[in-house]
Amino acid sequence: MTELLSYSFFQYALLGVVMLSVVAGILGCYIVTRRLVSISGGITHSCFGGLGLGYYLGWSPVGLATVFAIASALGVQLLSRSGKVREDSAVAVIWAAGMAIGVTFVFMTPGAVPELNSFLFGNILTITAASLWWMLAFALALIAFVCSCFDRITACAFDPDFARVAGIRAGVYNGVMMVFVAIGIVLMIRCVGMMLLMSMLTLPPMVAELFSSRLGRMIPLSVAVSVVGCVGGLFAAAAINVPASALIVAVQVLIYALARVLARLRKNS
Repeated sequence: MTELLSYSFFQYALLGVVMLSVVAGILGCYIVTRRLVSISGGITHSCFGGLGLGYYLGWSPVGLATVFAIASALGVQLLSRSGKVREDSAVAVIWAAGMAIGVTFVFMTPGAVPELNSFLFGNILTITAASLWWMLAFALALIAFVCSCFDRITACAFDPDFARVAGIRAGVYNGVMMVFVAIGIVLMIRCVGMMLLMSMLTLPPMVAELFSSRLGRMIPLSVAVSVVGCVGGLFAAAAINVPASALIVAVQVLIYALARVLARLRKNS
């Protein structure tokens, strides 16, 4: 382990998973509390449209994926609020459209697209110093917003109707949080890939939910579980030479299974 920490690429990977774990722990609690797991899946797969278009045009795939993610998140919010389209139907549309656009443009892109596998399955070991600075800036912005508006975000997440009656602009706060979710998803794609990202967002808050229903307690517990799972998965993957993204999720699944056993024992005691 000491030898691994001497390599700069592993240091970057370790810092990256810690920052993304904090982001995933916070955003995951908001997603699970609002029952938006399906929306996070739709946003994740809509990113593929931006990636494919970026490769085809020769533009930044990550930049266009971010645009697609934010547009999808806000689009679902607006469609569901209008009452003309059910939320699950809107998610299905952006999910299918994103994948269709992505596959089409990847097929039309001349030559091979070698980086595509890292977006689909994740490769945290390829993270760069510049990416770390972007992650840090995003994590600090998210933490600052959540801390400064925690009571209003909680009200909007648990009971948006009450929040509106209380004079809180639920649409604005939920919209801002959905933008954070969209950008966070794009950042996390590099860590675990599109195929496993939903697990990283949902497993830590599911563990936290076993021990507390208060958002103020769920968030730090979710962050702790996320950090332990991601760091443990990264070191375990390096030790046995398997993809880190898959092992990170496997470790979090193991933590969830153990947490359920512990929660049941506490309930029966």
